[in-house]
Amino acid sequence: MFKHSRAFAALAGVALLAACAKPGDDAAKGDAATPSDLSTDAQKFGYSIGIDLGHSLAQVKDEVDIKALESGLEESAAGKTPRLDDKTREEIKKSVSVKIQQKQMEERKVKADKAKADGEAFLAENAKKEGVKTTADGLQYEVLTEGKGDHPTKDDKVTVNYKGTLIDGSTFDSSYDRGQPVSFPLANVIPGWTEGLQLMTPGSKYKFYIPAALGYGERGAGAKIGPNETLIFEVELISIDKTPPAPAAAPAPKPAKK
Repeated sequence: MFKHSRAFAALAGVALLAACAKPGDDAAKGDAATPSDLSTDAQKFGYSIGIDLGHSLAQVKDEVDIKALESGLEESAAGKTPRLDDKTREEIKKSVSVKIQQKQMEERKVKADKAKADGEAFLAENAKKEGVKTTADGLQYEVLTEGKGDHPTKDDKVTVNYKGTLIDGSTFDSSYDRGQPVSFPLANVIPGWTEGLQLMTPGSKYKFYIPAALGYGERGAGAKIGPNETLIFEVELISIDKTPPAPAAAPAPKPAKK
C-alpha cells in the first residue's frame, strides 16, 4: 500500500472530528488564545491532531494547499455547505491519488535502477579481492572462520548470529545488537542465505555478498532495504537441527484372495 493512503485516512479522520464539533464549541473555535498557548485540553487536543496530520501529510505535502485545508476544516466545523460537492471532492481525491502513485512508482524505479548498477559495480570489484569466492549463482562469500562437522541442508533448521549491512556500510539488522541468536528453517529465507549456509559447518563464520537477485530483488524489504539492494552479511553458524527422515510409507494392502 502506498503511504499517501494514510494521509487521506488522516484527513478523513480530522474532517470527521471537525464535523462532529458544534460551532460554539471551544474545539471548533480554537479559543481566542495565541497558537502557542496550549493551556486547555481543547487546545492540546487540537494541536495533537494537527501534529498527527502534519506527519501523515509528509509524503504528499507538495500536493496539499494548507490554507485550503484550514478552510475546509473551519467551514465544516461551522456547518457551512461545502463549496465542492461530494462527487467533485471524491474525483479530486482519486485524481491526486493516481498522480501520487505514479510519482512514487517513478521515484522507486530510479532508486531501483541506481541500486542495481551500484550493486553490480561493487560485486565486480569485490570478486577480485583475495579470499572472495563466487558460486555459479553469483553469491560471493568469504571464509572468516572455518568450523567442523556436518553441513546443513535446505531441509534443516539452523541457529545463527548475523549482522546485515548495505554496500554503503549502514547496518539494517543485527542479532548481535539484540543479544540473541535466531533459529529458522533454511528453506524459509532469501536464496543467498539458503545457498550460503549450506557451505558452512557449526562454528563457521562467513561473510556473504548477496546480489539483489538472491536477496529481496525489486520488492526490497521494509524501510531500510530498498529495491535491488546488494546485501552484505556476516553470519556465524551456531548449530544445526537436522530434520529427521520421513517415515517409510506403509506397504499397500494386498488384495484378498477369492
